[in-house]
Amino acid sequence: MKLKRVAALAMAGTMVFSLSACGGGSGDGGGSGSGGGSGSGGDLSVMIWDTYQEAGLKEILADFTEETGIGAEIQVVPWNEYWTLLEAGAQGGDMPDVFWMHSNESERYMSNDMLLDLTDKIAESDLIDVSKYPEDIKNLYTYEDKMYAVPKDVDTIALWYNKTMFDEAGIPYPDETWTWDKLVEVAKQLTKPDGSQYGFAMRNDTNQEGYYNIVYDMGGQIISDDKTTSRYDDPNTIKAMQVVEQLIKDGSMPSIETMSENGPDVLLKSGKTAMSFHGSWMISSFKEEDYIKENCDCAVMPMDAESGRRVSIYNGLGWAAAANGDNTENAWKLIEYLGSEEAQVKQAELGVTMSAWDGTSETWVNCAPEFNLQAYLDMRDDMVIRPYSRNTVTWENRASELLKEAWAGNMTMEDTCKQIAEEMNATLAEEQ
Repeated sequence: MKLKRVAALAMAGTMVFSLSACGGGSGDGGGSGSGGGSGSGGDLSVMIWDTYQEAGLKEILADFTEETGIGAEIQVVPWNEYWTLLEAGAQGGDMPDVFWMHSNESERYMSNDMLLDLTDKIAESDLIDVSKYPEDIKNLYTYEDKMYAVPKDVDTIALWYNKTMFDEAGIPYPDETWTWDKLVEVAKQLTKPDGSQYGFAMRNDTNQEGYYNIVYDMGGQIISDDKTTSRYDDPNTIKAMQVVEQLIKDGSMPSIETMSENGPDVLLKSGKTAMSFHGSWMISSFKEEDYIKENCDCAVMPMDAESGRRVSIYNGLGWAAAANGDNTENAWKLIEYLGSEEAQVKQAELGVTMSAWDGTSETWVNCAPEFNLQAYLDMRDDMVIRPYSRNTVTWENRASELLKEAWAGNMTMEDTCKQIAEEMNATLAEEQ
C-alpha cells in the first residue's frame, strides 16, 4: 500500500532534512505530527503537514467515504520534512495520491509537470465553481492557463494578546485605533526586565505572520509586481523593518536564540509574551488550549499612522494530486469533494480553518465563540497575497538567515535589507 511507502520515505526525508537543512524554512503553517497508518485495498493516501487540522479533515474524509465508498487515509508530516518527502516522491514516482500545495512551491511543481492537470475536470464538475474562490488564490495554482490545485482555504493574520497581562498593567486592550507606534510603545511597557515576560514575540522567519504585514502597511513591498526585482531596499520597506528593529533595541522581543527554539505560539500558550501575530490556521490549536481560552483574545492588526492602511498578508493552500499517480480518477473525486461548498462549509464549522469558498468563512467565526474571530474576517478588507516567485524558498530562506544578524543586533536593519535585496535580485535574475 502506498501509505507504507510514503511512511518509509518520510523517515528518509527526515534524516536528509536533519543533516542538510536544520533550522531552515519559512516556518509558515508548520504543525508537527506523526504518520498515519496504512489503509487497505484502493484507499487514497492523503498527506498534510498540520496535525491540528487532522481531526477535522478526518471527519470530512469520512463523509466522502460514506458518499463514494472510496477510503482515504491521512498522513501528517511536519512542514520541512513534508517538502523533502514530496520531492523524493516526485523523483521516484511514488507521491501520495492527494496532498496540500503551497505558494512557496506551486510554480516549481506546476512548471515541472509534477501535478495532475485539473483544468478540464474542474470545467466539467457539478461541485466546483471557480468563481467562488478568491482570484489571487486561484492564480497561485494556475500555470500557463491550466489549473493544478483546488483552493482549500484563505489565511489572514490577527493580533493576539494576553488580557491578563494587559489588565495587570492597566492598559486597554488593542483595538482598531492601534498604530504600529502604539504596539511598540505598549510592547515596551509590558516587557519585564527579568526576562519572564516579553511585550511582543515574532520570529525572523515567520514572515506572513510577521513583518510582511508591517512592510505593506507602510507602502513597502517584498518583491516587485512583475516578480523580477527585490523591494527590500525600498525606503518604505526599510522604514517598516525599522519598526521591528526598535522592538529589538527595546528588548521587547525574545532573543533570536530563544525564538529559534520557541515559536510565538509556544510563548503565547506558556504566558511568556503579551502579544504576537498568528494566522487563522492556528485557531484549531488555540481553541484546545485552556491557558489561551482563559487569558487571551485577538484583534485586528495595527495600522500605519500616516496612511491608515491595515494590511493582512494572506495565503491559501490548494488540494493537488500527483500527475503520475496510479489512482488519479479517485484522487480527483476526493479533490472535487474537498473543494465543494458542502465540504468547505463543514471545514469552517469544525474550525479547521477559514474556507476558500465565498461566504463559508462566516461560519468559521462561530467555531470558537470565546475568541473575537471576527477580527480575521475584518482583515479581509485589505489583503495582499503572500509574496512569491518560482524560487520563493531560496530567497525567503536566505532573507531569514540574513535577518538573524539584525535580530541579534550585529547589523543595522537598513544594511540587512540592502544585502537581502542584492542577493534576492541575483536569485530572481536566474528565474528570467
